[in-house]
Amino acid sequence: MAISEILILNVDDNDGARYVKTRILQSAGFQVIEAANGTDALELARKAKPALVLLDVKLPDISGIEVCRRIKADVSTATVLVLQTSAALIGRDDKIRGLDGGADNYLAAPIEADELIANVNALLRLQRTQTELRNSEERFRQLTDNIDDVFWMFGLGDQQLLYASPAYEPLFGRPLAQLQQSPDDWVAAVHGDDRALVVDGWLGVLENGFYDQEYRLALDGKIRWVRDRAFLVRDDQQQPYRIARITSDISGRKNMESLLRAADENKNDFLATLAHELRNPLSPIRNAVTLMNTVPLANGEAHRQAREVILRQVSHLSHLVDDLLDVARISEGKLTLRRQDVELHTVVEPAVETVKALIDARRHTLTVTLPPQPVHLNGDPVRLSQIIGNLLHNAAKFTDPGGQIALAITLPQPDRLRIAVSDNGIGITSYNLARIFEMFAQGASTQDRVHDGLGIGLSLVSTLVEMHGGTVEVQSDGIGKGSTFVVELPLQPAVAAVAAGPDATAPLAPAGRRLLLVDDNVDSVSVMGELLKTVGHEVYTANNAAEAIALAHAHHPDAAVLDLGLPEVDGYMLARMLRAEPALAGMRLIAHTGYGSSQDRERTRAAGFDVHLVKPAKYEELERALWPEASSSAAR
Repeated sequence: MAISEILILNVDDNDGARYVKTRILQSAGFQVIEAANGTDALELARKAKPALVLLDVKLPDISGIEVCRRIKADVSTATVLVLQTSAALIGRDDKIRGLDGGADNYLAAPIEADELIANVNALLRLQRTQTELRNSEERFRQLTDNIDDVFWMFGLGDQQLLYASPAYEPLFGRPLAQLQQSPDDWVAAVHGDDRALVVDGWLGVLENGFYDQEYRLALDGKIRWVRDRAFLVRDDQQQPYRIARITSDISGRKNMESLLRAADENKNDFLATLAHELRNPLSPIRNAVTLMNTVPLANGEAHRQAREVILRQVSHLSHLVDDLLDVARISEGKLTLRRQDVELHTVVEPAVETVKALIDARRHTLTVTLPPQPVHLNGDPVRLSQIIGNLLHNAAKFTDPGGQIALAITLPQPDRLRIAVSDNGIGITSYNLARIFEMFAQGASTQDRVHDGLGIGLSLVSTLVEMHGGTVEVQSDGIGKGSTFVVELPLQPAVAAVAAGPDATAPLAPAGRRLLLVDDNVDSVSVMGELLKTVGHEVYTANNAAEAIALAHAHHPDAAVLDLGLPEVDGYMLARMLRAEPALAGMRLIAHTGYGSSQDRERTRAAGFDVHLVKPAKYEELERALWPEASSSAAR
């Protein structure tokens, strides 16, 4: 505050003395108001709120010492400075009596002008310092009162508690008043296993100059983690005079660390299992190919068996990839249902077919029981088949060879459908029952399979059932006693199909078409080309965009099957280039790619493709994609 803004009340019953002191103060730049008696002085002090009162001791109505006492006793004026002056009462006892009455200083007349101004300035500096200190303390208290961390302040020598913020009670679960009476009361909240270490660290804060520990608090049987830090507070000469301490609740961080560790362990287990699962089908495929290269073509039975092995294992690989894609869609919230009116048999038969090879290979007996009357569902037929197929697949995997598996579908209520898949397999422990539907969770293994599956099949079942408005639960009496998975789905009124699947009766592409196949994987494009040639198509193959454009100009194919991940110029750009050629604009374009998300399909559509097929596409899907009349039912 500028001096010109500082107001001083000058109180003296002597007109001459009062005039002189006012002129001295005004010449120094202060604003001055006057009073000639104690009564007026008290009134002006309350109304004008001066920064300082220059107060003579001898007044006609009230003693200056009494005026000072009243100013300091009044809440509205208690912070006003009082500089007492006297020309008569100048003895030592007089000064002591004035200071005891509340005066901030006492000057004996005669008073020189520079001495008066110096004393006034000194008192104003002291007032500013005190005001700043009070404001700082208030800001500090507001801060500490409104944070979740506990702030402590301790004396240096005996570590006597000077302050603890209100957050102490909810964090430590003990009364703050009890802590103020017994500064070591907080130790009682520390977990017994951590207490000795914590106390040793705290007692060593003076010697070490700091203290930083993470430990547990035990509150009503619940564990809470805290981080406790302390450091020495130093003055301007870097000498310590206090100990400051901050205690923070880190339970959330500790829980997150635990979850991250568990997720990391799950990730490692998942990757190890994935590697195992991918290698499993590759081995019989390699052996089947070796067999076909070794056995003469005349041995048709051996070649037939080898082909069946390859088809089964490729189907298994496709199942793994589909599960992984579904997990990705679920995590991104992009898994959607294509609901339509579905008859129960059209859901069950594909599900049983998908697991038939595994059940036969493990010599299981499968019993299927269905309601005698037709049952219609409102749901996604592909996903409903996936639910049943995954449960059957799970039962087949976790039942030792020669086991019994039962699929029983009943109508417990007119509006409810119950699907129960039971087995006499290895069973499930009580621990795993609680987590069996979690992502990547696996139970025990059968005697002949250490790791089997990615641990995502049942999680997908749970998600798909929930999306259909149903419930799923598992029952097992323990290891070796089998298990039963029960799904209940609501039966809703049938509605028209939202998206129909491929028409199984659609005509296949007639022979004699000119086809262009483009893929940088030489083996892939070569095998597909030979396959299409065997049914009478005229096939040209390319491994990059430049070759593809040259062949297209030379032969004007009816359709082109393009991989998207081509070198230099990708499949999207190649499609646009072909569409831009007037002579080639009518060519049918089929994307054949490993990318199958909705965004990928939208990109191929925007690039000019007619159909989007996800690798590995079945031969029937490829034929329908090539045949224009069947294109509307092709997978897009």
